[in-house]
Amino acid sequence: MADSHPLIAALQPLIDATGARSVRPGDVDGSDVPLVWEGNVVGGARLPPIHGSLDRIVARVEAELRAPLPTLSRLEKQQAIRRLDELGAFVLRRAVEDVSEAVGISRITVYSYLNALHR
Repeated sequence: MADSHPLIAALQPLIDATGARSVRPGDVDGSDVPLVWEGNVVGGARLPPIHGSLDRIVARVEAELRAPLPTLSRLEKQQAIRRLDELGAFVLRRAVEDVSEAVGISRITVYSYLNALHR
């Protein structure tokens, strides 16, 4: 938004990183996160739909690690699981199964890596 409020400009990198998009004050609806400055709504963040969230998180981790997850070494896969956990991937239903498939390891291995992280 070219004529956006300084708060929106400051938050834009975060908005972009989450897959959200900025909306003008008059376009903020009930599902948006209103951005308030001195008591006034100056814009909003429209979050991406939950459908596809895990795919976006996996793609982000692949970008961070600069390689497709199945091609990573064992240590790198453990790092990927840690990062996926940090990004909240495992709060999604069936995430362990989907992540195990995306990484090319068993569900048991994913659980093992997660257990090691949370000890």
